[in-house]
Amino acid sequence: MTPSTIEATEREARGSDFARLSRRVAEAGLLDRRPGYYTLRLGLVAVLLAGGWAAFLALGDSWAQLLVAVYLAVVITQVALVAHDLAHRQVFRSRRLSQAAGWLAGNLLVGMSYGWWMDKHTRHHANPNHEEHDPDVSPEVLIWSRRQAEASRGLPRFLGRWQAFLFFPLLTLEGWNLHVASFRALRRPHLKHRWVEAALLVAHVAAYLGVVFAVLPLGKGLLFVAVHQAIFGVYLGCTFAPNHKGMPTLTAEDRLDFLRRQVLTSRDVRGGLVVDIALGGLNYQIEHHLFPSMPTPNLRLAQPLVRAYCAELGVAYHETGLVDSYAQALRHMHAVGAPIRARGSSTGSGSAGESQDAA
Repeated sequence: MTPSTIEATEREARGSDFARLSRRVAEAGLLDRRPGYYTLRLGLVAVLLAGGWAAFLALGDSWAQLLVAVYLAVVITQVALVAHDLAHRQVFRSRRLSQAAGWLAGNLLVGMSYGWWMDKHTRHHANPNHEEHDPDVSPEVLIWSRRQAEASRGLPRFLGRWQAFLFFPLLTLEGWNLHVASFRALRRPHLKHRWVEAALLVAHVAAYLGVVFAVLPLGKGLLFVAVHQAIFGVYLGCTFAPNHKGMPTLTAEDRLDFLRRQVLTSRDVRGGLVVDIALGGLNYQIEHHLFPSMPTPNLRLAQPLVRAYCAELGVAYHETGLVDSYAQALRHMHAVGAPIRARGSSTGSGSAGESQDAA
């Protein structure tokens, strides 16, 4: 048997690893729908959202509205997490029903283009933490690897020096970025149902700003919007940051099968029921990436199976606490910015040396 044949045989054997795990998970009934759970979850989120806006209308012109802004930011993030589950068809089997509910949750309630985000998120799932293919590690603002740091220019290079310290402050702008990117996506010809999405996005903006400024004077209204969007951005960013940031990034040279590509680039976050609710089940990121359509409450049940199976294969399974997950991500972000800091230092030293020589 030639070396190339041996390599092909090994790839084929490794490629079947996920199939064996999938059979175990399916036999345990963990891919079955959970209509009772989603009925309760969607009902609770709807009640909390309606209650928040009812409190806003009842309070009227008051500084206490800033507390309502924080509350509504938390609830809207939970709506966005519901939209995430809808996009993965965890809630409904029907594609059309999932899409209609996604438009309602994403476009109308959150102000986020469901079609744009679904396309972006699908590409992320196909190639998590891949520098060329995952839009979530694109170096448009921040950098995620040393190779990106060495090639950085403009804003990423400017921010990259101290991006670990700027990460959470920048998240206050993530909500605005989501809204702006959604409207920009409407210009893309390949976005399906553009007019439906556009109408719902415009309706969201009109209703949101209309209600806020009908109740609050201009100054308080602008402050309400600023606080609401800042907290929304931070909370939303905090639900996604622990999942992959600080985990290995991949390039075209990395040849991994599906199971290893998903497991090695993801981390799970411990914390019990509170963390499960706060992160919308995304703390079981490894299981979610392996089985995207698995209902959220089943991810916790699948974790022991997946962890044990990875141990059988000798595949590293990464799990940590919530605070440590952020610490790992921030340490990674600071480490990958080292080439930019070193380049800045050498440039500064060179300039000082040149000045001394000139003197």
